Amino acid sequence: MSGAFEAVKVSDHVYWVGAIDWALRDFHGYATSRGTTYNAYLILSDPVVLVDTVKAAFKDEMLARIASLVDPGSIRWIISNHAEMDHSSALPEVVARVRPEKVLASAQGRDALARHFHWDQPVEVVADGQELEVGGVHLRFIETPMLHWPDSMFTLLVEDGVLFSNDAFGMHLAGSARFIDQVPPELWRAEAAKYYANILMPLSPVVAKLLARAAELKLSPRVIAPDHGPIFRRHPENIVRLYAQWSRQEPQRKAVVVHGTMWQSTARMAWAIGEGLAAGGMEVCQMPLGAAHRSDVATELLEAGALIVGSPTINNQIFPTVADVLTYLKGLRPKNLLGAAFGSYGWSGQAVGLIEAQLREMKIDLAGEGLRLQYVPDDEGLSRCRALGERVAAAVVERLGGQA
Repeated sequence: MSGAFEAVKVSDHVYWVGAIDWALRDFHGYATSRGTTYNAYLILSDPVVLVDTVKAAFKDEMLARIASLVDPGSIRWIISNHAEMDHSSALPEVVARVRPEKVLASAQGRDALARHFHWDQPVEVVADGQELEVGGVHLRFIETPMLHWPDSMFTLLVEDGVLFSNDAFGMHLAGSARFIDQVPPELWRAEAAKYYANILMPLSPVVAKLLARAAELKLSPRVIAPDHGPIFRRHPENIVRLYAQWSRQEPQRKAVVVHGTMWQSTARMAWAIGEGLAAGGMEVCQMPLGAAHRSDVATELLEAGALIVGSPTINNQIFPTVADVLTYLKGLRPKNLLGAAFGSYGWSGQAVGLIEAQLREMKIDLAGEGLRLQYVPDDEGLSRCRALGERVAAAVVERLGGQA
């Protein structure tokens, strides 16, 4: 197996030795339609340093890539930037095989590894801002708690300007391209946005603080090497700029219309609302939940100004697919949105009120009273739906101060 997999050079001292997961289609409930990578990096210094490992099932692929450069037994230090299992579940087996002199992690990383693996492996704690010399090069450690776990940290290889950023600045994107400049810009930007929306959106204030701190520290890496997806070896400031933009969650003239439907009555309402939104100058993103995944809804909301949610009433409740999306979005805590609710019903009609309550709980301001129509909407009912769309559009435009 070792002959099939090779390391890829990143900088003078750094090689990518990770693994490609072409088959992954779900990650914490978010649809990963293009798979992912688990990136690990080898620093060829004296001693040799391994930065992060991979998901346990991909251990042999990682070790084969390492073996294309050096004997894995020559690894003396292993850095664990983050204890989540897609980066650390191979760690116990790797430690048992290579018997490193040191495993390094943040204080919370040490504790998380102990609780994951119930092992007696000593882990050396590195402090925020601490620098270690290794074979003539220097490693600086920057704690990044809650980006996106309490234990998370970055490691900077100072001489090469390579920032090992773990789960920040990454994306779920399998492929033969190891570097962003080998990927079509529209593809990597879409996957980076999806990753941010579904993992980091609720941590946007943390992201903003980290970026401000990086500016204070004059942390300007030449290469950003995340643990998922391609490496930014040129113009890493592009992804930093996008993170700054996404962390602000600035509303735009875009409305996301999400709905579930049983007999297409609520769907017909959604289409009519969309017509009103478009007439009011909004970009309209229709997301019928028979076709759209919850993670795609979250992605579209990253740069939206309105969320409009429709559901029929079933057993006095919200339709299950709609309830699923609302629960998911509540955890992601999108900001700066206006909202509205709508739905068709037979005899009770509670769904619209329940949706409004959930939107309020998410701190989404309602742009008007929810709209309920009984059974199949007629022309007059569809006109009311269009009018709802027009009202939401007008409210978004007013909130944006008439900006385009």
